Amino acid sequence: MQLSPCTLCPRNCKTDRNAGINGFCSLSNELKIFCTNLHFGEEPPISGTKGSGTVFFSGCNLKCIYCQNFAFSQRNSGEIFSTQKLADKMLELQNRGAHNINWVTPTPQLPYAVEALKIARDNGLTIPLVYNCGGYESTEILKLLDGIVDIYLPDAKYFHNETAEEFSFAKNYPEINRAALKEMYRQVGALKTDKNGIAEKGMIIRHLVLPNNVSGTREILSFIANELGTDVPISLMHQYFPTHLAVGHPTIGRKITWEEYHTALEWFDEFGFDSAFVQEWE
Repeated sequence: MQLSPCTLCPRNCKTDRNAGINGFCSLSNELKIFCTNLHFGEEPPISGTKGSGTVFFSGCNLKCIYCQNFAFSQRNSGEIFSTQKLADKMLELQNRGAHNINWVTPTPQLPYAVEALKIARDNGLTIPLVYNCGGYESTEILKLLDGIVDIYLPDAKYFHNETAEEFSFAKNYPEINRAALKEMYRQVGALKTDKNGIAEKGMIIRHLVLPNNVSGTREILSFIANELGTDVPISLMHQYFPTHLAVGHPTIGRKITWEEYHTALEWFDEFGFDSAFVQEWE
């Protein structure tokens, strides 16, 4: 895949990463992993009862000022892996009972991730692959993943360009995201589960409700309902809290209120979605 000059994501920074130069994602030409483990905090069809076999990749093609994972997504913490070691870790997660392999922010390291996946598949990895991303994805790259990814778990972060620029330094996020969601849906369709409710194929779209409705929740839900369909499960998340560079921010420097989350739920009902994953308010 397109590593040097790098065109793996919509940034198209064209960095010569094979020369050891870091791209916008803060990565060069090494596979870097923050950690691998069973994760029980995803949506129920993903975590199930035995956990999701999560691979947290270092680096990210977004620079969200409120990122809760900034230690490894932006400060680049992690360990250098070989593709064989990553394959072994995925097989280990399967042996521990994981329902799936869950790649978190894999986009900047896709060439290595896909190579490791092939090694793992050749050595007995059979569980589904989840592509867990921020939703800022190139459709050209996504098309190369057709038949490789079983379950897409993307974000739909923003509807407005100005907001995307201010909070994630990605002014073109809305149009890129909408095209990416369409391509993901084309590949895998709505969510399909086994008899125990564990995801086998399809997509779940995540939307984090931000303070003061800066994310454009109603417009995003309208797009999904009208362009993809109401059969796509929506994960409406309220766990936002100011961290990293958002602490003290005049617009998003606070948690959301119950009224803001309740309004988002009303918009969900307005568009008639078949199912949602809703977090309990504490």
